[in-house]
Amino acid sequence: MSEEIHFASARELARRIRARELSAREVVRAHLDQIERTNPQVNAIVTLVAERALEQARDADDRLAKGADTGPLHGLPVAHKDTHATEGIRTTSGSPIFAGLVPAADELVIERIRAAGAITIGKTNVPEFAAGSHTFNPVFGLTRNPYDLSRSAGGSSGGAAAALACGMHPIADGSDMGGSLRNPASFCNVVGFRPSPGRVPSWPVPAGWATMGVQGPMARNVADAALLLSVLAGPDPRSPIALDTPGSAFAGPLDRDVTGLRLAWSPDLGGRVPVDPAVTGVLEPAVKAFEALGCAVDEACPDLSGADEVFRTLRAWHWDLALGALLDQRPADFKPSLAENIQAGRALTGTDVGRAEVLHTALFHRVREFFGRYDALLLPVSQVPPFDAAIEYPDEVAGHPMPDYLEWMRSCFLVSATGCPALSVPAGFTEDGLPVGLQIVGPHRADLAVLRLGHAFEQATRHGTRRPPIA
Repeated sequence: MSEEIHFASARELARRIRARELSAREVVRAHLDQIERTNPQVNAIVTLVAERALEQARDADDRLAKGADTGPLHGLPVAHKDTHATEGIRTTSGSPIFAGLVPAADELVIERIRAAGAITIGKTNVPEFAAGSHTFNPVFGLTRNPYDLSRSAGGSSGGAAAALACGMHPIADGSDMGGSLRNPASFCNVVGFRPSPGRVPSWPVPAGWATMGVQGPMARNVADAALLLSVLAGPDPRSPIALDTPGSAFAGPLDRDVTGLRLAWSPDLGGRVPVDPAVTGVLEPAVKAFEALGCAVDEACPDLSGADEVFRTLRAWHWDLALGALLDQRPADFKPSLAENIQAGRALTGTDVGRAEVLHTALFHRVREFFGRYDALLLPVSQVPPFDAAIEYPDEVAGHPMPDYLEWMRSCFLVSATGCPALSVPAGFTEDGLPVGLQIVGPHRADLAVLRLGHAFEQATRHGTRRPPIA
């Protein structure tokens, strides 16, 4: 029964709880047991609130028995990303500066998840301040890949992805600036969705109109990611860029006939990014599944000129804005790579930021025109399979040196600069048994279309049903 619960889909668990075929207590207890079995090996959940969760589960069962209204996530356990503020639960951001911080209030995405009936069981591990696509920090240490414990789980939502893969919870919240929802999903054989900017409003944030960083859902399948998005999405007066579409638009079935869709496939973004042959060796045959579904697939890529400068400039500006004052106060408590990013942001001039925004606008229009010809773009999520967890980042990819901890994730961060919605969906395994994800990118604000296409691919291939050995 326990295994039936902890690898059941979120939608199925929610249905069975509402039908009173399962109690919220049974569901939470099963996931807590799975955490006890598997978390010591991967270090995915770093703050556990088991007794609080069981108490909330009892309350959830009592409310259901009394006929009270319930939300779409009623009784489902979830652990939140450790950068997301949770009232009464430690939120460290993976930094010794905040190792003892217990927020007095939830941030907006947590408000919405709890209001929908989910039960908080803990927090998931992150890199320091969520900077980087490999999850380690001086507070909680390293998160390992459940498919190979010697490998990285990715990041920055690496704890969330590893926990999902192990059956510790059915859905997870995350965030993504340069690939932090997509990369760990690819590394851990789960689903991560970077929504359009404004689709999931963020609050509080230092610059509410900024569009590079977003928050979004992770799950073991696309339908469950859409279920969580239906809770996270929708307007909020505290966010100046929040989109008006209600979250309920994502709550329904994703089944759709994709026959006749025009898809572009780019294994290396037109030669802009080196990709390990082990990755393309998995993805090239996987893409043929779309042809079998009736799609037309061409090898093509939008013109991404200037995307590097846009992303690196606006990211550095963000880090200085968010953490510059803290770096001045506690310089010894920052990892060198993040401190360098903050200093780079500090060195920017108004002209530099203005140039980046001009390039950003030109990029937007070129990509808009590209999607006038194609319904979606297919490409690798990550340029390498999960790498050795003992290193901070790969120093080379396919013979090309990687000068810093960002360069090996250009396949994700160039997409971030476009502002387009992007999905990471399981696409197969290398000969060594390491997961590889396919990235599906759609036109601006075409979030639902991307989810439907990813769902069709998932149903045709079923790669996401393969579980890690430790689970």
